[in-house]
Amino acid sequence: MRLLLAAVGRVRPGPEKDLFEHYRRRLGWELAVKEVEEKRPLPVAERISREGALLQTCVPVGAALVVLDGRGRQLASEGLATRLADWRDQARQPVAFLIGGADGHAAALCERADLLLSLGLMTWPHMLVRGMLVEQLYRAECILAGHPYHRGRTPQSD
Repeated sequence: MRLLLAAVGRVRPGPEKDLFEHYRRRLGWELAVKEVEEKRPLPVAERISREGALLQTCVPVGAALVVLDGRGRQLASEGLATRLADWRDQARQPVAFLIGGADGHAAALCERADLLLSLGLMTWPHMLVRGMLVEQLYRAECILAGHPYHRGRTPQSD
């Protein structure tokens, strides 16, 4: 399985990066990371639009698109694993995960998504979201492989 994480902002050394790298090293699936930044001081709406355009340039044609957004659907880990397996079986690769900037994603990007995904109702720092996401990708890989790392419920499709 090939995965892509495209995110607004550059991660710096520190605990958030360490957490991300810890699970990235455990992940058997290929994970490419692309970071984008808009450094110009633009009005909020224009910056959101520009960040969306930068993120879209990272997504290959034919990729399954997952946009992380607080207004998105919440899935159990088993549900995410099932969705990834479905895309894998349909040859929808890579699966691209997009993490926006502090002010969120452009509406056009959300509308284009195959899955608008929320990691919960709480607001999380964008750099921490990277580690949380890659841990869930590792967990999904383990669920699909029948590995004992995941000790949650039985698989279901959320």
